[in-house]
Amino acid sequence: MAFVPGQPLTAVVQRIEIQKLQERNNLILGFSIGGGIDQDPGQNPFSESKSDKGIYVTRITPGGPADVSGLMMGDKIMQVNGYDMTMVTHDYARKRLTKKSEVVVRLLVTRKSLEQAVKQSMGPKITPKCDNSVTQHY
Repeated sequence: MAFVPGQPLTAVVQRIEIQKLQERNNLILGFSIGGGIDQDPGQNPFSESKSDKGIYVTRITPGGPADVSGLMMGDKIMQVNGYDMTMVTHDYARKRLTKKSEVVVRLLVTRKSLEQAVKQSMGPKITPKCDNSVTQHY
């Protein structure tokens, strides 16, 4: 899932809608993030290549709004309410998630298990050979 600036990005995404929880004067999402273009990607435990500067979910509050909505630790946040999150600073992502005027946060996230499920559902690739036999790739 490493992102190379300027190159097309293909990702399997899941839509997650989180209803913020009103707690006194605060609206609670129930999760924490890490990453961003201004952070050291080597410190991100969810980045496979250690060069991915994406925004990742680093903590979920059990039973909180994010947990109930299906968000998982390690999810990479691709969009927040329609805004691209693939090349943003940590602070920008935090502000986009915690806007007081938005009671609902709609996310597009990607995760390893989503990619694996799609690959498995596609089955083996079949490539015809010139001698009319078939080769299966797994």
